[in-house]
Amino acid sequence: MKTQRVGLTSALIYTPISLFVAGIFFGITVIGDYTWVARIGGSIWVFLLSMIISMPLITSTVKKNRSKSAV
Repeated sequence: MKTQRVGLTSALIYTPISLFVAGIFFGITVIGDYTWVARIGGSIWVFLLSMIISMPLITSTVKKNRSKSAV
């Protein structure tokens, strides 16, 4: 049960972070002279890369904090 809570808590943290980063990327490309395919495709790519990078970092931090508070 604790593992599911750690996973859910982590997902509730890293998903908005990744969406925010992808939104920033999209906002920056709107200013430039890019096609919609490049904007949307790039935003999806940035979202996926952000998820890949932030998942293990956030999950390990949440897991570490949970174990400290349980003691």
